[in-house]
Amino acid sequence: MDDLLRAFGLVLILEGLLPLLVPTRWREAFQQLLQLRDGQLRFVGALSLAAGGLLLLLAAG
Repeated sequence: MDDLLRAFGLVLILEGLLPLLVPTRWREAFQQLLQLRDGQLRFVGALSLAAGGLLLLLAAG
């Protein structure tokens, strides 16, 4: 459970970096994401899940 909380905390830290450091560029990128169709967003989500899973496998091995 401690590892899960650490991982979640790290995700929140990483997610907060761009709005903190470059808010205008982050807002522009977010607006571009809003223009994507559902299928495109699902594809981006699937790629993100696959990349995260691969990183976890590499870190565990």
